[in-house]
Amino acid sequence: MYDFTPLRSQNRLDSSKWELMRKINPAPGPGIVPLSVADMEFAIAPEIRQGLAEYLESSVPGYGNLTPAYYSAVCSWMKRRRRWEIDPEWIVPSNGVVPALFHCVDAFSEPGGGVIFMPPAYPPFYRAAAANQRKPVLCPLVIRNGRYEMDFETLEKLLADPANTVLLFCSPHNPVGRVWEKAELETLAGLCRKSGVTVVSDEIHNDLIFDKRTHFVLSTISAELAEQTVVCTAPSKTFNTAGFQASNIIIKNPRLREKYKEAAMRRSAGVELNVIGAKACELAYTKAEAWLDELLLVLEENRDFTEAFIAARIPGIKVFKTEGTYLQWWDCRELGMDHNELERFMTEKALLFLDEGHIFGSNGRGFERINLAAPRSILEEALLRLEKAVRELRSV
Repeated sequence: MYDFTPLRSQNRLDSSKWELMRKINPAPGPGIVPLSVADMEFAIAPEIRQGLAEYLESSVPGYGNLTPAYYSAVCSWMKRRRRWEIDPEWIVPSNGVVPALFHCVDAFSEPGGGVIFMPPAYPPFYRAAAANQRKPVLCPLVIRNGRYEMDFETLEKLLADPANTVLLFCSPHNPVGRVWEKAELETLAGLCRKSGVTVVSDEIHNDLIFDKRTHFVLSTISAELAEQTVVCTAPSKTFNTAGFQASNIIIKNPRLREKYKEAAMRRSAGVELNVIGAKACELAYTKAEAWLDELLLVLEENRDFTEAFIAARIPGIKVFKTEGTYLQWWDCRELGMDHNELERFMTEKALLFLDEGHIFGSNGRGFERINLAAPRSILEEALLRLEKAVRELRSV
């Protein structure tokens, strides 16, 4: 039903991803597409585009108010796709998951206190702690049998410190692409219930799951854990609508919900959405499900193609299996470069503009994160450039 082959954004001036590439290389050449920041090189679903056109034709976009249809769309989506029944009153709108992370750290910890997270970690986790004068408390993921896992022994010790009152959790994990299994989440839940820590679960990628795996929303693991958990969701990654800035922060516990709202008021004077973003969210969740189902097939094929290409033709790079998200994590340490040399190699020799592993923390050095949400032809051209650059590196 949908065409995911055209490149929709050649040399865009309104895209942060393209601007970041231009800062590194103002003229990278024809056909070079940045594969970094997590938005897609695909057009949005026609159902969303057409629905917004009809809305603008018939409405006056004045000061807005979230409608019953909006809340119904979000609740229905969570029940239908995530097997999670929520009440409309649990939903706190936000103009993004990143601002919500900042609000949560402010709301649920004290200056000088500790915020736990698991690197390699999404860079705003670090920024949310620093901006609120909190201490980042790191519990690095560990690699066992070629797969990242949580270090529960270390986590239990960190949770025992009363100064550490917030855990920033990422599910599915960005950047390593893990979809946490239920048993892992149950162990995490037990440790968190014991400590009483507030868990902020960033689940913005939770619709992007592969291999018939199951994503379990953290709040569904136990009723007790739901009372101390904030779940951050949005249609933005799922439907390529990040620019509309509409997210849904879901907080069951009314005490936590009010503390969050108070922090949002302090930091940004409220928790409102713009009317276009709200309508886009409603349309995505009610009209564009078939588009998403096809997108998932495209993304899984892109993942498999990239993984197989590198395994067969690019020695020195190991690809971790992407279980969820459209972000793939590469271990490039066998290429024999430090992280600065690796970045120069990628941007100058291979003309690949990815997210460098070191931005996710020190244990990301020597790694790269690639965005697979692009037409297959773009990925193939990028991999051919990388193959050529690695071959030339080996011949020196």
